[in-house]
Amino acid sequence: MDKILSLKKIIIETLDINKAQDIVSIDLKDKSSIADYMIIASGTSSRHIQPFFVAEVFTGSPGKLVDLESTIKGFDAICKGEYDHLPEAAFYMVGTIEEAMEKAEKMKKDAA
Repeated sequence: MDKILSLKKIIIETLDINKAQDIVSIDLKDKSSIADYMIIASGTSSRHIQPFFVAEVFTGSPGKLVDLESTIKGFDAICKGEYDHLPEAAFYMVGTIEEAMEKAEKMKKDAA
C-alpha cells in the first residue's frame, strides 16, 4: 500500500508541475474492486498515456484495461526516467509500457 500512496503523490505532483488544472484524488478503497484511488485532472494538453473505454466514441480507438500491477510497474519506470528515450507519441493510446515500447519500435521502422 505504501507504494500505491507514493505513486499517488508522484502523480499529483507531476500533474501539478505539468500545469494540470482541477486535480482531484478520489478515495475508492471501500467503493471499488478495481481501484484504490482515481485521480482526475483537467488541462489543455493533448498528451495521453492510456486509452479509456468511455473515450472510444470520441477517439475511435478501443479502450484498454491494464491490471494494477502492470500500471504501477510502468508508471514507476516512467517516473524514474527509464523510458525517456521513447518518443512521446509512442505513449499515445496504448495500454501497457510494453505496448509503448512496441509502438516506438514500429515508429522507428516506419521512419527508416
